[in-house]
Amino acid sequence: MNIIENEFKQSYIRSLKITRGKSLCNATTLDKYLALCNLIREYIFENWVKTNEIYEENSEKQVYYFSMEFLMGKLLVSNLINLGIKDICENALKELNISLNELEEFEDDMGLGNGGLGRLAACFLDSMASIDVPGHGIGIRYNYGFFKQKIVNGYQIEHPDYWLEKENPWEVKRQDEAIRVKFYGNVKMEYKDNKLVFIHQDYESVLAIPYDVPIVGYKNNKVNTLRLWSVKAEDEFDYHMFSRGEYHRAVENKLNAEAICNTLYPDDSHEKGKLLRLKQEYFLVCAGVKSIVNQYKKLGKDLTQFHKHIAIHINDTHPSLAIPELMRILIDEEGLGWDQAWEITKNTISYTNHTIMSEALEKWDINLFKKLLPRIFMIIEEIDRRFRQEIKNTKNTSIISDNNIKMANLSIIGSHSVNGVAQLHTEILKKKELKDFYIIYPNKFNNKTNGIAHRRWLLKCNPLLADLISQTIGTEWICDPIRLVDLAKFKKDSYIKEKLDLVKRNNKLNLSKLISRKNSINIDPDSIFDVQIKRIHEYKRQTLNIFNVIHLYNTILENPNLDIHPRTFIFSGKAAPGYFMAKKIIKLINTVADKINNDKRVKDKIKVVFMEDYSVSLAEKIIPACDVSEQISTTTKEASGTGNMKFMMNGAITIATLDGANIEIAKAVGEDNIVLFGIRAKEFYDLQGSYNCLDIYNNDLRVKKVLDSLVNGFLTQDHLEFEPLYSSIIKNNDQYFILKDFNSYINAQNKIDKLYKNKDKWLEMAVVNIAHSGIFSSDNTIYEYAKEIWNVSCR
Repeated sequence: MNIIENEFKQSYIRSLKITRGKSLCNATTLDKYLALCNLIREYIFENWVKTNEIYEENSEKQVYYFSMEFLMGKLLVSNLINLGIKDICENALKELNISLNELEEFEDDMGLGNGGLGRLAACFLDSMASIDVPGHGIGIRYNYGFFKQKIVNGYQIEHPDYWLEKENPWEVKRQDEAIRVKFYGNVKMEYKDNKLVFIHQDYESVLAIPYDVPIVGYKNNKVNTLRLWSVKAEDEFDYHMFSRGEYHRAVENKLNAEAICNTLYPDDSHEKGKLLRLKQEYFLVCAGVKSIVNQYKKLGKDLTQFHKHIAIHINDTHPSLAIPELMRILIDEEGLGWDQAWEITKNTISYTNHTIMSEALEKWDINLFKKLLPRIFMIIEEIDRRFRQEIKNTKNTSIISDNNIKMANLSIIGSHSVNGVAQLHTEILKKKELKDFYIIYPNKFNNKTNGIAHRRWLLKCNPLLADLISQTIGTEWICDPIRLVDLAKFKKDSYIKEKLDLVKRNNKLNLSKLISRKNSINIDPDSIFDVQIKRIHEYKRQTLNIFNVIHLYNTILENPNLDIHPRTFIFSGKAAPGYFMAKKIIKLINTVADKINNDKRVKDKIKVVFMEDYSVSLAEKIIPACDVSEQISTTTKEASGTGNMKFMMNGAITIATLDGANIEIAKAVGEDNIVLFGIRAKEFYDLQGSYNCLDIYNNDLRVKKVLDSLVNGFLTQDHLEFEPLYSSIIKNNDQYFILKDFNSYINAQNKIDKLYKNKDKWLEMAVVNIAHSGIFSSDNTIYEYAKEIWNVSCR
């Protein structure tokens, strides 16, 4: 954009006056922040309108990416970078004694997600806009996001995330495009004009209100849309009840409706939670699909050609009700026959599977489902009946069985493409977990390894490294991330490695200051920063990591002169509110941290830090400072992982099992530039039924000492505090193979220590990792989706 600093400065002062009614000398930080956002909106909105006009004029096929999560992070600086005016803005504000960094810190992360699923969706939106894919997100506008995590006495405490408290300056409310969503009631069938019709009656309904957020492409004037749905009761206030003093009942409808959009993933360990989660999922797809059909019809296009102009992608099974909902609209509202509607639906919808873990494969109780969504149940029942009729042996593939509706089965049967998210994951789906479906539909299955938005996870969050790369190989990598490989030519260049070392140390100093401020822990910026930041889950094995820390602590106590490079172990992540064991893992990490950090005998050789309230913006501070990236999930359990890609892109060395995308990272960088350990997939399956963790517990004194410390008073005087963790390993026969991989992991950690002491070799490995990270950009992933699944144009 052709903007000069003085022009920007004057426009900003004008925005402050017009949008906030303030002069610069009276403006608060909120005023300054919102005035800047409103000014940037002017630049964005003009391109937003033009982009939509071009899509309509060219009749371009549109992609709609449905996801329960969009973990967007902060948009202020990202939008400035993509508009190409960050430096102009920063310099202009500096002349007004305003810090862009301060305004960015003031911005709240958008509370629309929790983990990798949501961050992947956000990266995909960035790439779609940046490589000219006409692609848009469809999600829910949660009032309170997931939750704000506080650590109190080592325990996770959940608080509401008031991310909308300051207002979201990036969204535009579209009240006139509201959609009615119907629950409960019954379905009346009757013949009209010799045709069976279905009439949903006596239903309860709410209104879905769309809020559109512009998604700005990188320096290409393209702006796509993230449409977020909020809820409103149709009759939200009963005046007569209020007049009679029944104040709570007067707003009962409003409160019941708002519950749908209050938080991401309501606890479904009880009946009301299950019902609310199902309501959420149908609310998303009903509003989303209907709005797409409305827009399509508005353009005067033929509904029988819908699939040639529209692609709907469902991110995991949460939006799988898009399949029967599109069928409902085509049959009940548009009058199409079943066969025609089914062909359109299948050819419109594609599905990404993100897990092989049975507890994450959604299923719904028939009675609950049928009561809440009577017409949708009828359609699913008919899909299942016809599938059974077509496929004779449906033992593991039917949608309805054992009084449950299986959403993964619905997603596979009702879509034209099923993709895994890493090569190993896809092979496991084809050969094991979804083998029966693969036999039926071999051409549906394909792999699309996940990717990350390199403009956020390198250009934005690590500007010093980005500048070094650009000075070394040019700036083409920003639009063509594969070009990062040109950096490999400099892996032995002492000058480049010296500069890289300075960049890393500067980032570590910044993180050290943040930890000192937030956690009141002083850490050595010259220590190895060993980082595991991700959702807390048993299969991700934060336990294995902290067991190694306990073992290292024991070793130092036995040998105070142990020759190791100082190590800082950094953890961050949230446990689902109802996940008892994950919360115990957080408590264990904090207990170990408290014990080690206050033990003078350790002599600062190791420190342990748990950073509370993990978020995109916190990750952007931690990842550039990381030396060792912990990617240690039980093999076969992690579908892909994307944190592993972000770390390698920022020059960290990965310690990893051969699981998920770790396998592809190892292949890309070579096994000399990654530290691998643990059992492989074949051994994992071979061990089923023959493994006995007690053999290791009884024969490896290191393992026994670590496990016993959970319950013998070594860590805490409350012997029962960590007994559940102890029992979960011993009584469940170490289902995540923590003890099985323990020795291999210790050896890998010792290798890390030796490698780090050879600074020249370590920096060479870092250069190789950065150079080969470009293949994991989501630009490349989206290019594959566009060409091989969605059949849409792109750059």
